This record gives sequence, C-alpha cells and structure tokens, in this order.
Amino acid sequence: MTTFPWLTTLMVVPLVGSIVVALLPKARTLLAKQIALVVSVATLVLTVLMALQFVGDSVEPFQFVESHPWIPAFGISYSVGVDGIGLVLVALAATLVPIVVLAGWNDVDDSRGSVKGYFALILVLETLMIGVFAATDVFLFYVFFEVMLVPVYFMIGRYGGAQRSYAAVKFLLYSLVGGLFMLASLIGLYVVSAQMTGTGTFDFLTLAGLNIDEGVQKMLFLGFFFAFAVKAPLWPFHTWLPDAAAESKAGTSVLLLGVLDKVGTFGMIRYCLPIFPAASNFYAPVVIGMALIGIFYGAFVALSQNDMKRLFAYSSMSHFGFITLGIFVFTSVGQSGSVVYMVAHGLSTAALFLTAGFLMSRYHGSSQISDYAGVNKTAPVLAGFFMIAALSSLALPGMVSFIGEFLVLLGAFERYMWVGALATLGIVITAAYVLRLYQRTMTGPLKPELEGMPDLRGREITALVPIAVLTIVLGLFPAPLLNVINPAVDRVMTSIGATDPAPTVTGAALEQPGLPAEGTEQ
Repeated sequence: MTTFPWLTTLMVVPLVGSIVVALLPKARTLLAKQIALVVSVATLVLTVLMALQFVGDSVEPFQFVESHPWIPAFGISYSVGVDGIGLVLVALAATLVPIVVLAGWNDVDDSRGSVKGYFALILVLETLMIGVFAATDVFLFYVFFEVMLVPVYFMIGRYGGAQRSYAAVKFLLYSLVGGLFMLASLIGLYVVSAQMTGTGTFDFLTLAGLNIDEGVQKMLFLGFFFAFAVKAPLWPFHTWLPDAAAESKAGTSVLLLGVLDKVGTFGMIRYCLPIFPAASNFYAPVVIGMALIGIFYGAFVALSQNDMKRLFAYSSMSHFGFITLGIFVFTSVGQSGSVVYMVAHGLSTAALFLTAGFLMSRYHGSSQISDYAGVNKTAPVLAGFFMIAALSSLALPGMVSFIGEFLVLLGAFERYMWVGALATLGIVITAAYVLRLYQRTMTGPLKPELEGMPDLRGREITALVPIAVLTIVLGLFPAPLLNVINPAVDRVMTSIGATDPAPTVTGAALEQPGLPAEGTEQ
C-alpha cells in the first residue's frame, strides 16, 4: 500500500487554491477563474491517480489511511481513509467541481459579491466535501459535516436570486438543528464507548465493533439519522431544499444537490448501519415508509411545478426516496444500487441544472417553464444535452441511473415484494414530469421572443460533455463502478448480520445474486 498522503493532499490543494484566489486583487477576476479551474482540474487528476491505486478486493476496510492525534484527551484524531463507497463519492465531488467552475464562468459579477469570492468558496467547499467522505474519526466527520454549511450559506446568500437571504437562512437553520441532534448522539456515543472500553473514542472501526445495548442504540441512532435525513433530504425534512435550489446559481445547485445531499445517505450507510445495527433493523419499517412517501410526494409535486429549479429539487427528493429505500431493505443488491444511484443522481442533476442555467442565461434568467417552447429549433445542441439529462433522470436503460434504480428495486423485491411493486409505480410519475418538461420547453412552435437564441458555445459544451459521457459509459459498462463498491457494501451488510452477496458484473451484464455468469457453471 502507498504511504503517500493522498487524501490530505486532495484536501490541501483546493484549500491552498482558495486562499490564493481570495488574496488576489478584486480586479483580477479572470485570473481568479483561471486559478480555480487549474486547481480543480489538478485535484481531479490527483483523484484519478489515487483511484488507480485502489485495491478492490483488499481485506482492509479502508485504504489510503492516515491517522494523527488531534485532541488525545478525548480520543479525537485526524483520521482519514476511504472504502469503495467513499472513493466513488470523493471522485464524484472532484469531477463536478471543475465542471461547475467552467460552466459558471460568467454566472457572477461584482454587484452582489466579489467574483473571486465565489470561486474561492467553491474550492473551500471541495476541500470539505472530500473530507466528509474520507473521515474515519466520527468527530472529524462531524466537523466537516457542520463546516460545510458555511461556504454554501454564503454561496446562496450572496450570489443567489431575489429571495436568496431567506433561502440561505432556512438552509442554515435546518442543517444546524440536524447537526445539534447529531452532536448530542455523538457525545452519548463517546460516553458509551468510555463505559465499555475504559477509554472514550471516536474511531469509527472501534465504535462499529462495540456491542452497544439495543435500547441505547435506539436513542443514539435517532440523532444521527435525523441529521442525515435533513441533509439528504428525506420526507418530511425536505422543505429547505426547493427554496435553496430555486434561489441558487446553477453551479451552487449542482454542488448542493449533486454532492452535498449525498452526505446524508452516505452517513446512513457509513454510520447508522454499522454502529447501530439493532436500531437500524428496528426503525427500518418507518424509514422505508418515509422513503416511499418521499418517492411519490416528490414526484407528484414535481409534476405540478412551473419553475424548472423547483421541479429539479422535488425530483431529487423523489430520487432520494429510492436511494434510502435501497439502504434500508438490507440487501446487498439494494445497497449497491443505492451507491450507484448516488453517483447517477449527481451526474443527472448536474446536467439538468447546468443546461437549465444555460437556457435561463439566454432569456432574462427566467426559470419558468411556460416562458419557453420550441427551443430545439434555435438551439438544437442545447436541446440535445437537455434530452440526455432528462432521459438520465427518468432512468432510461443505457444510462447509469437505470443501473442504480434497477438494483434498488431488485433489492426491494427480494426483501419486501409489495414495497418493490409500490416503488416501481413511482417511475411512471417520474417519466410523466420529465417528458412534460422536455415537451413544453424544447418542442412545439418556437416562441417569437426566443427567435435568434444562440446555441451552446464551446465552453458550455466542454462542461457538459464529461457528464454525458460518464452517464452513458457507466450505464453500458457498470463493472468498474460496482467492482469498487461491492466489497464495501458486503462489509456493511456483514456488520448488520446480512450476508447475501453483492451483485457481480461481467462486462456490461448484471447478474442476480446466486446466479452464475453466462457461460459459467454453478
């Protein structure tokens, strides 16, 4: 195993970049953008180099591990490392940040806040996103979890729309309340570990190995789960999301819904299930019920929206219902599907918000669906990318979102057939609002006001191409993704007493658990 501090380097590079950008003279806006782009691309390159050294079948629970004492008196350390789940989410964050920088090149000006400030905040947020997925000390995770709120608050509150202050404060209050519940459970967990081992600790592996009393688990679980449900967001803790998405710049919305929301579902897998297995089983029926309500509530509300950004927000709520469902049906197939779905949702949401942002920038910044029609006649390239984003959102076969959704539903059918059948109906509503959106904005007679609308420019196409390529390539060849995820999923399932194998993949063919690959013998 390499001894190079990969994860620390991945956090330090964008952090240093943000400081450099912030210290530039206010007039050097172009240089600030260029530095932000170079730094974010460098972080992505480093992430790829690290990922190439990841050993998929390693017996170690975490790789690229670093640990240094931080507050020894309380058993707190700077400890980082990634398993397959953490790795793909770190890679998702590292991929989307340079895309957001490039796509948002002209999204902000100095009228509401400095341009360099916006791009510095993006780089700070990248550091924190990588840290939250890499932390293996639960207190360190909590620090990243809470500090992430600061750059997002300013990105919404200073650079957003007319109701930006309201949306930013609402986002911050919801997240802080969730974080306080988590902090209470974190302190309780430390006390329990001190009673059981004689020395309090926040080390994840140590905490996951404790046989905590079931009654205590049920109480501590709720604090963690509430914080993660708010972050995800899961019904009924979702109401901050539509306002935040509607008032944010497109790039901010991409990072908010494409990456930050995944912290909630990642936390459920990483912390709720291994540390509180008995409580996870006890509360699973309630969580599954919340997930099902979220699937249908989000889809039906999205169907009635005339604001594109709010539609995408409620659509995300519906998708997170599927992700949460896959986690709490306690099958490896479902859980692998949930992780794939997280990646797929990050890509499809990025494509939707960015194409919508490019469209809005061409017509007075309007996000109202009724303001557009027949765009494919004047901007066919934009309409084409919008089509790819829409088809990915409705999980068309051939897209990576289909792999995630299929595995989640397969896992649900294996455990609770009626749950799987009910969740499948949500796909129909998803298709309805996605196709309605595309039909009303891109097809039909061209609105006279849109005559002469320019098509996508080279910079905008460059930002969208990587998303489209990843969406299709991973949809046709999911093996690299699943082969990284599956060992980590198997460890989580073992920790809660479930041992069914995760799905295996040969080429582009998904195999059901327990069935041999084509051309092999049982």
